[in-house]
Amino acid sequence: MTERRMIDILSSMPPELSEAVISRKVKGNEIWMEIPSSLLPPVASHIKNLWGAHLVTFHAVDNRALTGDFKLIVLMALSGEDDFVVLLTSVDPAFPQYPSLTPQIPCAEWYEREIMDLMGLRASGHPELKPLVLWDDWPEGIYPLRKDFDPAQIIPQEPHAYPYRRVEGSGVFEIPVGPVHAGVIEPGHFRFSVAGEPILNLEVRLGYVHRGVEKLSESTPYAKGVMLAERISGDNGFAHSLAYCQAVESLGGAQVPERALYLRTAYAELERIYNLLGDIGGIALDVAFNVAAQHAYILRERCMELNDFITGNRFLRGVNRLGGVWIDIPSDKISKILAQLVRFKLDIKEFSSLMLRSQSVLDRLETTGRIPLEVAKELELVGPVARASGLDRDVRRDHPYAAYRHLSFRVPLRREGDVNARLCVKLEELQESISLVEQALGSLPSGEITCSSFEVPEGRTAMSLVESPRGELVHWLISGKGGRPFRHKVRDASFHNWRAIEVAVQGEIVPDFPLINKSLNLSYAGNDL
Repeated sequence: MTERRMIDILSSMPPELSEAVISRKVKGNEIWMEIPSSLLPPVASHIKNLWGAHLVTFHAVDNRALTGDFKLIVLMALSGEDDFVVLLTSVDPAFPQYPSLTPQIPCAEWYEREIMDLMGLRASGHPELKPLVLWDDWPEGIYPLRKDFDPAQIIPQEPHAYPYRRVEGSGVFEIPVGPVHAGVIEPGHFRFSVAGEPILNLEVRLGYVHRGVEKLSESTPYAKGVMLAERISGDNGFAHSLAYCQAVESLGGAQVPERALYLRTAYAELERIYNLLGDIGGIALDVAFNVAAQHAYILRERCMELNDFITGNRFLRGVNRLGGVWIDIPSDKISKILAQLVRFKLDIKEFSSLMLRSQSVLDRLETTGRIPLEVAKELELVGPVARASGLDRDVRRDHPYAAYRHLSFRVPLRREGDVNARLCVKLEELQESISLVEQALGSLPSGEITCSSFEVPEGRTAMSLVESPRGELVHWLISGKGGRPFRHKVRDASFHNWRAIEVAVQGEIVPDFPLINKSLNLSYAGNDL
């Protein structure tokens, strides 16, 4: 199928594009094409427009010691198929520039800013090439993901002003919020331009706690990398560790036992359940519906206690391992878990009715923070945020992993794109997640929970996609020497979804910003890698 698809894609290209392809190959469900950097925008645009592909990740590799150049990798998923196109191009270190993809694929904007920050490769023609993840006094000419960067060095500070977008006019004022916020949340700066209460523009500034996770991973043995992946975004720790394990297992050709695949599916859905309940409780709290908020938090606490009962950890940490899982679920525990889930279903049904029957609550939620389908497509939004705008994508169904291909579930979809639609999608996904846990545990195969140890040869490439509670996330690896990655690219769901908040608040009033923000449930840590 993929070989046939590669021929179809190549034959669909204009001759000036297809004849310029330097090399091509099929690897599993991936179609690799090496092209000149000058053709990156037209080839990527052609595949996106004609084949309905969407951008999954875009990153750079410092390959100077091996091939004398930098590599750019553009990974795109074909619509309606479990196939991917990987575009590979070379950038000369003596002239570290390439033509920007952003004018053709707007979702590439943050990727290109990130590549400039971390690798020093400039996207010529980028409409707004300014820092994304490095702090404001980071000096020019130091790029932390290059191989010659020493993480132990002391970085000199060179203060300079960040160029915020300015909105000018009579009666227009700026409201700076953050980076330090009330409550225990992570740092981020929001620059509002307002005319009275209505918001004319919002610019989000992140990167205050960039931790160098990808650089650190390059010196971390694979087995310890599981723990590092768990800490990328704390409340999505299981999803990140699962994606990391799957990528390393693919590098080493490991065959994970069936029982471990079903257990991973159950754990992934338990993580989703407590995250969704936290999101819904936050929405209720921000519209002063305290009764419903406390109901949600009680249910969330019960779910986390269930996690603790099963694994000894409320956040499901220390569960994944390379080749399987550390923690099995014996049959006597399964019967108790299934009994808990029956109670859960009834309580969540009652809770959903409580959330949706108050007209005063619906007045706050309906039409607030709307993200049209066209914007969701343009920004390549993921997860419940995308599905609430009508963008029908879910990694569990479209690119199945673990045991999802053997289980039955529905992907809830709404088209309104407002806070209420995001709430409804999350309420429906709760029921689906409970059903998935029941199915996974109810049909749990017998056998081992981990495979025998395996080696990872140097120079291989693998990727893994997982549907985290916030949506599609990606781990992409090149294996290196000494049982460590040569390059580890992480793309959290929130990296795609952060820009949506700048659209969702336009025309809304400032007091609705926390509600819209809560409905998107964006991760700061997932962006500040």
